[in-house]
Amino acid sequence: MQNVLWACAFVLACMGFYQFIWPRLKRFDQNNVARITQQERDRADANAHFRHALEVADEQVEPVQEIKLAGGAQYLFEAQVFTTRDEAEEMRARRVGVVARRFYEELPTALASRSEARSPLSARERASQRWKRTIN
Repeated sequence: MQNVLWACAFVLACMGFYQFIWPRLKRFDQNNVARITQQERDRADANAHFRHALEVADEQVEPVQEIKLAGGAQYLFEAQVFTTRDEAEEMRARRVGVVARRFYEELPTALASRSEARSPLSARERASQRWKRTIN
């Protein structure tokens, strides 16, 4: 009887793995394959670094939030309220562009300073100074 219970437990564990874990593993594998093929395409694309800079900047900028009101909806981006999503998304796109542009503006300085001594400021203080410069 104990062998039957262990066999049932094993079958249930396999069914649970197939039902819940296997789809996640397949998605993980598909994402990896897509990432690897994108990297291969990027090697041949001379403008891939622009797309990558925009993707990184897009991750750094907060998304537009929808606020439900009795009279409709308003949209919030960086503490500004917009009446339409298009206006808010346009402001967000501008912000993404500013962040990506700043990357390219600071790139020569960053590459030149690799051989120089580091600043006495901490990473948090340097990031704070950069953020203050990017505000409209």
